[in-house]
Amino acid sequence: MSAEELENEEFYEHFNCIAKPGQEPLRVDKFLMNFIENATRNKIQQAAKAGNILVNDVAVKSNYKVKPNDVVRIVLAHPPHENLLVAEDIPLDILFEDDQVMVVNKPAGMVVHPGHGNYSGTLVNGLIYHIENLPTNSNERPGLVHRIDKDTSGLLVVAKTEFAMAHLSKQFYDRTTERLYYAIVWGNVKEDEGTIEGNIGRSLKNRLQMNVFPEGDFGKHAVTHYKVIERFSYVTLVQCKLETGRTHQIRAHFKHIGHTLFNDERYGGDAVLKGTTFTKYKQFVDNCFKVLPRQALHAKTLGFEHPITKEFLRFNSEIPQDMLDCLEKWRNYTVNQKEEH
Repeated sequence: MSAEELENEEFYEHFNCIAKPGQEPLRVDKFLMNFIENATRNKIQQAAKAGNILVNDVAVKSNYKVKPNDVVRIVLAHPPHENLLVAEDIPLDILFEDDQVMVVNKPAGMVVHPGHGNYSGTLVNGLIYHIENLPTNSNERPGLVHRIDKDTSGLLVVAKTEFAMAHLSKQFYDRTTERLYYAIVWGNVKEDEGTIEGNIGRSLKNRLQMNVFPEGDFGKHAVTHYKVIERFSYVTLVQCKLETGRTHQIRAHFKHIGHTLFNDERYGGDAVLKGTTFTKYKQFVDNCFKVLPRQALHAKTLGFEHPITKEFLRFNSEIPQDMLDCLEKWRNYTVNQKEEH
């Protein structure tokens, strides 16, 4: 199954996963909880009762023990479609709006569109309250031509008409948009600037992660250009320019080169990956995690051609306070370290 097909299936809450060759025998309900974000064991067991869990195309009960290389498929009960898209009066930070497009600065913690476990409080719920008759994309997601992760902050463009949807979608497809992100990553990035290239596809071991497949045998072509902005001994502030826009692209690419994003829980960045073993240092890092309780990633700049005027519009957003506070802590720590030595 291609990544695109999996993405499309995901919206309708069908999930496919393959048990790795070294898989220990594990109940299928427990196995699936490792793959499906926000799913309860009860919901998975209900799916099994309904005959909706298939292993190698055969329906199984929830106590079936998964074995190496088993292909597991589950169809989860989906709420009625109309209940997914309830208009909600959610405050939106709008940087620009006309009759064709809207540019929104999304806060960290806000999910972009309704999906499994998140049926309200999303950006889309807010958009359909503020804008009537939003066009839908191929996945029936109103107004969206791209998205950013729940715990990533920053800029998104929303299409308000069918024409704008088609025009913007082509720009993203043709890679003529401009997207700059700021990220804090673990380690002292060696080069002042560089390019990370490697196919990105869903992990064969953990479907909540994306992996880099440098041989190009799986996933989709992905390119990230980066530039070092500031160094803090054990972490680095980098600017990332996306040439492609794959799911978790920056997160997966930087983990691949040994510089996992700071406090990126899903990719292991919520542990002390660089630095000393001193208790005082660990406490300092923990304090940084408390100040910035999410992955250190912000979609800072967004540029695109206006569908009607053809003018190239570029928008910038401020780095959010939680990232600024974390950076200030590292700045002070680095200065103090130099003074002590």
